[in-house]
Formats: sequence, structure tokens, C-alpha cells
Amino acid sequence: MRKFLAPLGFLALAACGTQTPVETPLADTIPSSQASDTAAQDPYLWLEDVEGDAALTWVRAQNERSLAELQADPNYAAFEAAATEALTSSERIPYGSIRDGMVYNFWQDDNHVRGLWRRTSLESYASDAPEWETILDFDKLAEEEDRNWVFKGADCFRPKGSDLPYKCMVSLSNGGKDAVIRREFDLSTKQFVEDGFVTPEAKQGGAWAGPDTLLIATDWGEGTLTNSGYPFIVKRWQRGTPLEMAEELIRGDVDDVGVWPMSLELEDGRVLQGAVQADTFFTSRYWWFPEEGGDPVQIPVPAKASLNGVYKGQLLVSLQEDWAPEGQEGAFKSGDLVSFELDAFLQTQSLPPVSLVFHPSETQALEGVSVAKGAVMLGVSDTAVGKVMRAELSEADWTRAMVDMPGTGQANIAFASDEEDTVFLNYEDFLTPDSLLSYSVASGEVTTLKSLPPKFDATGLKVTQHFAVSKDGTRVPYFLVSKKDVPMDGTTPTLLYGYGGFQVSMNPSYSPVTGRLWLEKGGAYVLANIRGGGEFGPAWHQAGLKLNRQRVYDDFISVGEDLVARGVTSPDHLGIMGGSNGGLLMGVMLNQRPDLWNAVVVQVPLLDMMRYHLLLAGASWVDEYGSPDVPEERAFLETISPYQNFDASKPYPVPFFVTSTKDDRVHPGHARKMAAKFEAAGLPFYYYENIDGGHSAAANQTERAKRSALEFTYLTRRLMADEQE
Repeated sequence: MRKFLAPLGFLALAACGTQTPVETPLADTIPSSQASDTAAQDPYLWLEDVEGDAALTWVRAQNERSLAELQADPNYAAFEAAATEALTSSERIPYGSIRDGMVYNFWQDDNHVRGLWRRTSLESYASDAPEWETILDFDKLAEEEDRNWVFKGADCFRPKGSDLPYKCMVSLSNGGKDAVIRREFDLSTKQFVEDGFVTPEAKQGGAWAGPDTLLIATDWGEGTLTNSGYPFIVKRWQRGTPLEMAEELIRGDVDDVGVWPMSLELEDGRVLQGAVQADTFFTSRYWWFPEEGGDPVQIPVPAKASLNGVYKGQLLVSLQEDWAPEGQEGAFKSGDLVSFELDAFLQTQSLPPVSLVFHPSETQALEGVSVAKGAVMLGVSDTAVGKVMRAELSEADWTRAMVDMPGTGQANIAFASDEEDTVFLNYEDFLTPDSLLSYSVASGEVTTLKSLPPKFDATGLKVTQHFAVSKDGTRVPYFLVSKKDVPMDGTTPTLLYGYGGFQVSMNPSYSPVTGRLWLEKGGAYVLANIRGGGEFGPAWHQAGLKLNRQRVYDDFISVGEDLVARGVTSPDHLGIMGGSNGGLLMGVMLNQRPDLWNAVVVQVPLLDMMRYHLLLAGASWVDEYGSPDVPEERAFLETISPYQNFDASKPYPVPFFVTSTKDDRVHPGHARKMAAKFEAAGLPFYYYENIDGGHSAAANQTERAKRSALEFTYLTRRLMADEQE
């Protein structure tokens, strides 16, 4: 089975979870005039004009001021050189996917800043020096076409059992935006297809329905995008016809988050065509387009569920809510993986018997599902540490078994395909560099293909897991990376990282940049597993939704307080960092506990929670945060919104705001306006806005190295100096 599905993580700050839709009566909504009044009261609304002359003049002035100071710091040049070396080093594992005995990889280094799409044989790949064949050189393409192309992936297809060449829809972003163009590419000729499929720039999704057929959702013109800025019309596009002649298959609504194409290639070569309609950020309806035509048919799964592929004719479904299928004896829990016979549904258009594939324990959470040739591979988090499990269907029942790893570190599924026996696994932890493991489904054998040498000196470091107690008594886990003999006198410079949203788990990982620029310098690093994430399944995430979001912030504060109480660090030496939804977390921490930290790195943040739903993709996140148009939810948002709760009299630590002009997901106006309030109040702050880079605030590894060097220079100045600024 191949699954071609517009990635729902594209919508968001992070990967999607699910949430039941709530219909709000019109009488309970905020009048539009009130929203207008809020905007009218905002003196910095002009900074929301992303590429306006006045706004960019302000941005360049702030960049110039902050860069002049940070880049003049004695640490900066060495930090940038070390980060560049780490990010562009050839000593990186070339992770890839397998197709027809060839391994495909996207590679960036200091000679290929935008990157190479390349391939080698599986045999060569397993060697110490693979012989790579370049498929597409994005630096060359960008130069030839005078565009700042950023590769956003490729969807490739050919019918099962066919000798036809693979055709791929290559996604290219100008500057790193979510909006892309998609162009058809022939893997056999290594050329874009003349007169092939090409789409205009848009936030879009596509799926192959056959060698000459695409399903596509895009900007079809005025009135065809949702309030979140995503498409809600899916059409079928036949080769040789203009895009405007594509056949409409399903139409959603402007109040949806979006509607995207979906296709499933089954074991016998049939392609199931359909679409996923995201009614809200956390709820979806899945539709099947019958071959004989007619209206789309809804696949009978809960609104809070995800389709994960097909194995032995069974459609795999992961649940984010409890489910008792009508007319059946079984009942299933949120977090379970279940299945039912797909052909039985297609024939009867009713739900067949549902069976349990996997039920996580209290300490576990299902992190991912991949179908390999002969088994279903499961990514399972256990107390925030990733493991890998295989599941198989026998005549009697599903069976499950853990895959043996070479140690107790973090394991993830890097690649699996229903046409390949070989599964690639990633293995690492905070102090152990990446290893690429090859797992044979047929034999169960795990082989280490590639292991990286250490990229920083971990001598004398240790990793421990601790639990803080939040305000409501909940135990909140966190990882601490520190010296083995860390003095418990509050003097250790400590960086605490958090996210806490969208059911995204924070798991151990190896970071050469953090290692070289922080841990080697004597700093400690902390990763908080606060509510809002997915470390313990859907319930852990849903505990921090909307009006319950203060729990997320209480959890993070409890970790900071625990670090201080145990003597690991002190407020003078404690810094925090977070991006996107984690940037909102940082903004809240600035206001709620300015006394607890001495450095705050606020990356690509949401900060104005009274207007976030009106900016770019913001409307898609109301089921995570609540809506300013609903009185009860607005009242809560007013209590936490960093922008509205700014108080010039507070003893704020000096923050560092980082964003990107080309971020078309989280509006750069959030960071701009908050920084402007600091400026108007005469309070010190740092600001860096990368003109390119999209939501990552960096379009390539060189830009990532610069951003990292700036951030760690700031952290060193604030937390490691004998006398902080």
C-alpha cells in the first residue's frame, strides 16, 4: 500500500491531533465590531503588513542593531563556525527511502546549500562510501531560474507491477514558504516532464490517482480558500487537459480548516481515491470516491481518528477518542490502533467488524504507524522514550512484539514501504549520535548500517529523568542533560526547552549544535514533557486544550521551579527556549514568571492571541487555543495573551525574538508587535527576522547555523557571564 495524503502537519504549528467540533450558536459569538475595535486599539497593526515598506524598514533597523551587538561578541564567530560545521558536515547519515532497489536521499552541505536529490543502490548504500547519482541539483535549478528554491519533497508513483518509469510531483517553495509550486519529474530521465503536470504557487495538496491522473486541491480563484488559507475543493486532473478543466469531486466550506486529496494504493494495484476534510484542526471526515462515480462516500471512522494505511486488506485506524462501533460488541479507547476489512466496506458501504491491533499501556503512546512488506511497524513512546514494535495479522488475531535495539535509547521508524522487506530505523539519544539500523521484516534481524562519530565531547555528561509536580498535582516528566558531578548550588547555566501543544511529543535526540555550543561550554540542557504534547497519548494533549491551557503553563513553571529547588540552577542562570506554539509558551512565561528566568528565546511565536485567528493559518488552530469570537474562550485568552498582557513595569528578562518574513504559517507580526512594545517602553530586547526561511526561520543550513549562533551567543551572555546583563 502506498498512501499519498497531503500532510496535515502542513497546516499547523505542529503535527495534528484531533478534537471534537463545537458548534457555537450565533448569539454566543463576539460581534465583528468588537474584533474591529481590538484592531483599532492596536498601535502596531502596521507591523502586520508583512512586506510593507514601513514594516521592513523597522525590521531591518532591529536586525542591524541586534546583529551588530551579538556578532561582535567574542563567542559568535566560533559558534557560527561550529554550527556550520555540524549542520553541513559530510559526516551525517544520508537517510532515505527505498524504491526498486535504490535508496533516494536529499542532501545538503556547504557545497550544496539548497541541496541535492540523489540515489544509489542498496548495496552501495550499505558501504562506507556510497556512489551517488544526482537526480536534481536544487542550487543549479535556483541559479538557472533565478529563484530561491527550497525543496519541500516529492510524491512518486507508478502502478504496481508496471514497467513504467516513476513520475514524481516535486514541491518547490520560493524562500521556504508553505506555499509551493508542484512540477512533474521523470525519475528515469532525471528531467522535468515536458508539458507535464505543473501547478501554480499555492498552499496545496495532491495525490496520484493513476499514471495520468492527479487529485488536486489548490487555490482555484476567489472564494475557494478557507478562513485558514487552505483549499476546500478537490478536483481530478487528467493529463493533457488544462488545470481549469479538472473535474470537481468534493467541495468543503470556508469554515473548514481545509480539504485535501487522498489516495491509497492497495496490494492488488487498485488505487482508492478520496479526500480528507478537516472540519477543525482536530477532527476530520474521510471520503471515498467510488469508481463508478456518484457522490463521495464517508468512511465510517470517528471524527477524531487517522487512517494509517492498508495491511492484508485491513484498513488501519488510530483513535484519538473512545469508540464503540454501532452494532458491535467491542469498544476501543483513545490512543488505540484498530482495523477493519476495507473491501467489505467498499462492497457494502457499511462498517465491518472492527478489531484491536494495539492498546498502549498507561505509560505508552502510539507515535506512528508504517506498513512494511509482511508487518505493520509501530512507533511507541514509553515514558517519553521511543521504541519500535511490529504487529502481524494471523488467522486468529493480531500479534505484537518489540523490536530488539542495540541499547535503551530513542528509536524511530525512518522508512517503511509495503513493497520492501527492509525497514530503516533511527537510533539515538541525547549523548549518542545517530545510528541507521536496517530491520528485516522476514528474518527479524537488526543490522547497524551506519553510525556517526561523536560531534561533541560528552565526557563527564549524564542523562537523568525527573518528575516535577504541577499546580494540580500532576507529575510532569523532564530530561536533564548535565555534568555527572553537577554542583547543586544553583550555579549551572541551564537551558529549558518546551513545546506543549498539538499532541507533539518531545523525545530525546542528539543535537551537535546544542552539544558544541552549550553542553561543551558547561551548560545543562532540559527537555520538558509538559501537557499539550503527545508523550502519554491523546489524553495528555487534550488536558491542555482551550480553557485548560493554563495547565500547560503551570507544568512548564513547575519544571523550572523544580530545577531551582533541587539546586541544579537558579533564576540568574536559567534560560528557556521554544518555537511556534512553543514561542507562545515563551511569551506566556515572560509575563507569568519573569522572575524565574534570565533569558527567553522566543522563536517564530504566536503572541497576539486576540488576533491570531485572523492572521495566515491562525483560524485553523481555534480548537487548540479557543476562539476570540467566543466570549468564554476570549475571556480566557485575554488572561494569557502575551501581547495584551505586556506590562512595562514588570522586571522582564531581556528576551530574544526570532522570526521570518517568509513565514506564511505563523505571521511575523506577532514577534514584530511584541518587540515594538518592548522598544516603546524603553526595555532592552534582541530581535532577528530572517528575510527568507519560512516557518523554520532558515531556508538552508547556512542560515540555520547563523540563527543558532545568534541564539547561543545571547544565551551565553545572559546565563554564563559572571555578571549577567
